[in-house]
Amino acid sequence: MCVPAVEVSVVIQTPLEQVWAAAANLESHVEWMADAESITFLTARRRGPGTRMEVGTRVGPFRTTDIMQVTEWVDRQRIGVRHTGLVTGEGAFEIESIDPGTTRFTWREQLTFPWYLGGPLTARAASPVLAAIWKRNLKRLKRLLER
Repeated sequence: MCVPAVEVSVVIQTPLEQVWAAAANLESHVEWMADAESITFLTARRRGPGTRMEVGTRVGPFRTTDIMQVTEWVDRQRIGVRHTGLVTGEGAFEIESIDPGTTRFTWREQLTFPWYLGGPLTARAASPVLAAIWKRNLKRLKRLLER
């Protein structure tokens, strides 16, 4: 069952170039994503469409390996991904300049959970939990970039 689209965003008092550099450095995401324990690249490329990676993910007591592929890469604007592991779906980071020193970072995800993980019940429960985790992650990124 598909979780309703989850969208969270944060305003960062940092120029767009620096926020983009953090988003584009995929291997560094474990520094600010509490739920991402590890990132292992499955391709030689580390950025741009076609980049594939395994992301060791932990949400509370639940652990999984999320297989992700970058599907879209618009420099300084957007990174789109497809999840093809246990949980499937599409997601994107969108970055926009509000003014020369301020940037909005938006994280959107549309995920599907398999029936054997609880189907509709898990899907309904997952949306607010994931939104809270991702909002916390963006606050961590904000703290790192505003230092």
